[in-house]
Amino acid sequence: MTEAPAPLRFIPLPGLPEVEPGTDLGEMIREVAKSAGVSLAGNIVVVAQKIISKAEGRLVRLENVSPSAEALEIAEAHDRDPRQVQIVLDESVRIVRRGHNVLITETKHGFVCANAGVDLSNAPGEDIAVLLPLDPDASARTLHEDLSRGGAHTPVVITDTFGRPWRDGLVDVALGSAGLAPLRDDRGSRDRAGRELLVTQPATADQLAAAAGLLMWKSAGIPVVIVEGFPFEGDGGVKDLLRDPQTDLFR
Repeated sequence: MTEAPAPLRFIPLPGLPEVEPGTDLGEMIREVAKSAGVSLAGNIVVVAQKIISKAEGRLVRLENVSPSAEALEIAEAHDRDPRQVQIVLDESVRIVRRGHNVLITETKHGFVCANAGVDLSNAPGEDIAVLLPLDPDASARTLHEDLSRGGAHTPVVITDTFGRPWRDGLVDVALGSAGLAPLRDDRGSRDRAGRELLVTQPATADQLAAAAGLLMWKSAGIPVVIVEGFPFEGDGGVKDLLRDPQTDLFR
């Protein structure tokens, strides 16, 4: 008989100072968690992409961007700022679809999302665009190793809000992970009726991101959530979640 899952706690971590390029996020999170009486050891730290990008200096001033002819054409067709369009093109390997004043692109990481993840909300100044981290898995690995110093294993999941095809609304998904397996493979196990599971692979990192996202509204000022009680195992990055183009029915 399968045991009932243990209860989970999702703890928002308020009071983090404004993040700037070069900010030591590990030290900042440790200090705020200690002040709040929240343990990091053995728990998962879910971090909004925006503060990772700010700390890594992934910022571009629009005044420094020179739009190409392609950016000017797209901007005119879709009522967009050509400088923003140029940044999106620079961060993309291809345009998947465009219309309704939206660009859906594939980023250099392999993510398919609106505007290559380029965002002007909660930027550290007017007319500053925040880009996705160059390598979110590497960013998660660095923070995980920092927070795990002294032997206290602390997995990290970096998240961002993505739209979804065929459904309205945004949901937080994992952009990077370290210290836990982002994908759980239940194939070969049995359901409650005894039938063998053939394709079931829950996306653990995405599930954690979505749940933590309930506490991480853009207006809430909560870029870090601690997850207590989740039985994580394994290790790996979000690259493990990207579908192989050979098995992608929509390409």
